[in-house]
This record gives sequence, structure tokens and C-alpha cells, in this order.
Amino acid sequence: MTLVILTVIIAIIFDIINGFHDAANSIATVVSTKVLRPSIAVLWAAFFNFIAIIILAPHVADTISKIVIIDPKDASFVLVILSGLLGAIAWSLFTWWKGLPSSSSHALIGGLSGAGIAFAGLDVLHYDLILLTAAFIFISPLMGFIGGFLIMLGNYFLFQKSTPQKVDKFFRRGQLISAAFYSIGHGANDAQKTMGVIFAVLVAGGLLAPEEPLDLMNPKTNWIIFICHLAMAFGTAIGGWRIVKTLGQKITPLKPIGGFSAETSGAITLFIATWGGIPVSTTHTITAAILGAGIVNTPLSKIKWLVATRIVWAWILTLPASALIAAAIFYILNW
Repeated sequence: MTLVILTVIIAIIFDIINGFHDAANSIATVVSTKVLRPSIAVLWAAFFNFIAIIILAPHVADTISKIVIIDPKDASFVLVILSGLLGAIAWSLFTWWKGLPSSSSHALIGGLSGAGIAFAGLDVLHYDLILLTAAFIFISPLMGFIGGFLIMLGNYFLFQKSTPQKVDKFFRRGQLISAAFYSIGHGANDAQKTMGVIFAVLVAGGLLAPEEPLDLMNPKTNWIIFICHLAMAFGTAIGGWRIVKTLGQKITPLKPIGGFSAETSGAITLFIATWGGIPVSTTHTITAAILGAGIVNTPLSKIKWLVATRIVWAWILTLPASALIAAAIFYILNW
């Protein structure tokens, strides 16, 4: 029971770090365009992270809880989850320290996979879910990029006869709405990953039945939903400024029209993925959406391709690096 409680606490800490690490996803565009001050932007994002609780059903949580196929009654199951969480936390903090917008979501999936393999070999993984998640490492950025490009192009066409001052004023207001919707998508998709982990741990500890619905109307599980969204919102509120600078300033210069286009594209992608129960990287999505919106009116030579390359390398390394760290932690704890 002590290990179950400790693992739940570590899961909540991961959720806070996830919000902290991914605060940049929600606020980078709205801060870099100077629509909101940083202190107001994080509170704006945190609020909408939290109200995602009443908008999108926890399909992603169900996916995450099934990544590793281990009998919950096995005594090592909780240790696998704990090792996976610690591996994800270690990688997330490392990339935050380096100012790289990597994916906390993929760090969690990599960590759980690595710890699971360390425990019982390759057969322990639910490969259909792993491959679907891996495919969306490419699909979600592509959706974000294309959406950002098309929305930006459409906005330029619609407002081609307006003065720059009118366009700027309109999209400054519009960014408040687009940033809110992006934060709802971020809060739903990312908070649900931790919900799935906590649910699986409680089943393993005999505190919940496997068929128990994870639902707001269920008094046995609704506290999981509340605490995960609250932890995500709190993490976002304390912010991750190193990554804000990378996303909002170092890739391509943004104006309100570009920020609105990127956030809208990112929000649409996250809503679709969450509805489909697919854990995606909010980081990958918004970075690609910023690039897509940016190339419409920014010469390719002005885009910081070196920064973009560093970000892509962080994306590629996240799954294997977090898996290796989690496997090492499992061996140490098990020993």
C-alpha cells in the first residue's frame, strides 16, 4: 500500500512538472506577440487547462493505462509504473534545463515502456498503442503545420484590404480566444495521461476494479480527474520560461495574426487527438503550427533552422532516452 501511495504522489508530481514544462505550449505565442503579460498569460492558460475537465472525455487516459500489458496483481506492476514516472520526470527536467520543448507525453510513454521491458521483456508492450502513438509523433506536427499555414493564408486573404493597425487590433483580441482553446486541448490531452497512470496503479493496489469507469459522475474516480487537472493547471501557473523563449522568439518572429493562426491550428489538432484517445505531443503540435504560420510571411532565411533542428533531435531522443533512464531506475529499485 505504501508503494501505491508513493507512486500516486509521484504521478501527481509528474503532472505538475508536465504543466511546468509545457507551459510554453500554452503561452509562448500569446506572450511573444505581447498580447498578454507573462504573469497574466500563465494564469489564463492554467484556468483553461483546468476547465478542460468538463469538455473532453478521458479517452486518452484509457489508452495510457493499457500501454504496458502486465497483470495488475503482479507485485512488480506498481514498481514498473513508478520507474516509468521517474524516468519521464528526469528527462523532462533535463530538457527543460536545456530550454528544449520536448514532449512530456512521449517521455511518459517511453518511461513506462522502458520499465516494462526491463521487468518482462519486449512482449510486455501493447504494440498497437505504441505504434499509434509513434505515428502521431509525425502526424500531429504535420496537422499543426498544415493547419497553421492554411489558417494564416486564409487570414491574410480575408484581411488583405485592412490596415496593419486594424489587423493587429483584431487578432490581439482573437488571440485571447485561440490561446484559451489551445490551453483546453493541452489540459485535456496531457492531464489525461496521468489519470491513466493513477487509475492503473489503484487497480494494481486493489483499490479500484478494472471495470470501474473513470468519470466525473463516479465518486470513486472523479477525484482522479480533478486532481490531475488541478496539478496540470498549477504546473502551468508556475511556468517554464526557458522554453517560452525558444518557442516564442527563437524560431520565427510572430505577430498576433500569426499567433492566432498557430494556436487555432494547435487547438484543432489536440481536440481531434483527444477525442480519438490518442496521446500526442502538445509541444510537437504547437512548434509545427508556429512554423506553418511563420513561413507565410517570413522569408525562409529568417527562420532559425538550427533551433528547429535541435528541437527535432529532442523529439527523436525522447522515447529511447526516457526508456533507458526508466529501465535503469527499475533495475536499481528492484535490486
